[in-house]
Amino acid sequence: MDGRQFHVRSWALSGLLILLLLALGVGLYRTQIVDGAYYAELSRHSIANLETIEAGRGIITDTNGQPLVTNRVSYQVTLDTSRMGDKGQRAHILRQLLDICTDCGVEWTDTLPITKEAPFQFTEKEPFNYRTEDETGRTTWKQTRLFRLAKAMKWIRTSDGPMELPTAEQLLDIICRDQEIPVGDREQARQVAGVLYELYLRSKDVYRTPYIFARDVDIDFISRVKERGLAGVNITPTSVRQYDTPYAAHLLGRVGLMDAEEWAEYREKDIDGDGNADYEMDDSVGKEGVEKVFEDWLRGRTGLRSVELNTNGKVVSQEWIKEPVAGGTVELTLDIGLQQAVEESLARRIPNLSGNAQGAAAVVIDVKNGGLKASASYPTFDLSRYSADYNENAANPLKPLYNRALLGTYAPGSTFKMVTGIAGLEEGIITPSTQILDTGVYRYYTNDGPRCWIYNQSGGTHGQQTVADAIKNSCNIFFYDVGRRLGIERLQTYAAMFGLGQKTGLELGERAGVMAGPEYTESMGGTWYPGNTLSVSIGQESSQFTPIQLANYVATLVNGGTRYRTHLMNRVIGADGSVLHEYEPEVLDTLELKQANLNAVKAGMLALTQEGSLARYFTDIPVKVGAKTGSAQVSASSRESNAVLVCFAPFDDPEIALAIVAERGGGGSELGAVAADIFRWYFREEIAAQNPVPENPVETEIP
Repeated sequence: MDGRQFHVRSWALSGLLILLLLALGVGLYRTQIVDGAYYAELSRHSIANLETIEAGRGIITDTNGQPLVTNRVSYQVTLDTSRMGDKGQRAHILRQLLDICTDCGVEWTDTLPITKEAPFQFTEKEPFNYRTEDETGRTTWKQTRLFRLAKAMKWIRTSDGPMELPTAEQLLDIICRDQEIPVGDREQARQVAGVLYELYLRSKDVYRTPYIFARDVDIDFISRVKERGLAGVNITPTSVRQYDTPYAAHLLGRVGLMDAEEWAEYREKDIDGDGNADYEMDDSVGKEGVEKVFEDWLRGRTGLRSVELNTNGKVVSQEWIKEPVAGGTVELTLDIGLQQAVEESLARRIPNLSGNAQGAAAVVIDVKNGGLKASASYPTFDLSRYSADYNENAANPLKPLYNRALLGTYAPGSTFKMVTGIAGLEEGIITPSTQILDTGVYRYYTNDGPRCWIYNQSGGTHGQQTVADAIKNSCNIFFYDVGRRLGIERLQTYAAMFGLGQKTGLELGERAGVMAGPEYTESMGGTWYPGNTLSVSIGQESSQFTPIQLANYVATLVNGGTRYRTHLMNRVIGADGSVLHEYEPEVLDTLELKQANLNAVKAGMLALTQEGSLARYFTDIPVKVGAKTGSAQVSASSRESNAVLVCFAPFDDPEIALAIVAERGGGGSELGAVAADIFRWYFREEIAAQNPVPENPVETEIP
């Protein structure tokens, strides 16, 4: 390279460097001189915040897409005492807020265990310490929230000697003095003390759930608070659950703020798999029912946004770090129209039974896949008023909050006879044409043996009985003999194959119940005798099953022996319309039933509705129904019986199986009216087709 080329390249590089420096200089000049004041102001006064944006909770629909639970916007009131000034100012602000609440009829949260009116007394018998027993039965004393807070705030004296505990009047005076609450009106002072009690419970870490002063406040209340300009009183929009149906309260469940135990469960939970926990301590979660068991699908994925504000609170810029994703739509197998028909029928029919009916339950299951189409417990409750009505419902002796359909266990009575019958047929003990003579009294073990119901009632007998006859007539003697020859082990085996005495697999909580046998009797301190098998064979002894088990047992029988896991989930649909999850029917067991044997048992169930005790109820049902009634004494010392009915339809191609239980409802045949109501609704289209309405009906005058 010669010297001339070297100098050319050097000048070129120097020129490029000069241009870059000039560009940089111009940029710095604009930033620091021309726009310097703007950027200086922005750097001094802009505030960057990270905002957590809650995503909407998913909605719940029935199998037809009918919304059952949705969301609505509500406004809640929270308090920030750090902005309320000193104690005297804070008490003044709270007094104004409480006056507005009183004028607007707004209820606020106040759990201070002191009466709200003078003379002041504690609302609990043991306000500071309460007695409890551990698993060994040893008595221990535990401190109440009031006691722990009073110690932390030094409202009570602690010393090495006996502790002096104040009366309610004395404690209220101590709180008012400590918190500078004016006591001119002592009842108003008590109101302010109640709010401060709630705030200090949280700030002193005695109680860890967030304090929501008031929920679902209206525009009138909001306007009055804004007019007063009450510092530290925050009104924020929030999404609350809206119940779009008054039915299925025991299934749908509710949402509420997490308690300490739930926080321990959810604090590490990562639903979306991004490595971050998805819950905060003050989040709401499903408490019971569908809301709880499908929490992972319903829970929306929280978003995160970076927002820059200036000192005037105006947004300078914002950027999504993670966009929120609404929860999925959970579609249930439930048919809300059918659910309504079931609940209304129970409410209308159960109080009119001849027995002293106290409660009832009914369950409808899809025979072909185990889907729960309806499940009702009577009496029921208003889910939208759960908190407001809780104390009243909890004290109601009829237990409206108790889900009898899934948790109630009852002796099946004669509805168990199909198990005994099919077991006898499949094991070759009998054939469909085998006849057994009803002698009125079963004398195999003793001359004074158990009797057939007809013998007790009138001294008569049913004569020669096939298995179909015995099911139609509910002949005890027939099933005593078949059950004895089968033995308890084989009865237990067949009951298990039908899922009796076992959980059905439903996503919601359910009880397993009990299948009678030597093991259970001996576990309860009793002695098992061979003759006990006779009682088991007709659904007595210690057998206790849930209504959902009875419905699934009948579904298994009439579909030919396939026992499906019962389920309430149908599918989950994402916010974009995609199917996130779809339930696949799950087979729990398969009975290889001979068709002739199944036909014989079903024939007896059909005869009961065609010519037996249930025939009068099904005259206007467009399909044939198979059924079996049952009744079982509530206890050995009681003459009252639970009424039980199981049935299915259509007979030729079963679609649904139904089980109904009425506590102290008398005989199972009385439940035929309830079953007819349900089938009438379910097959309403067939009824309409058989009874078309004329296009131009002729009006006739009734004299």
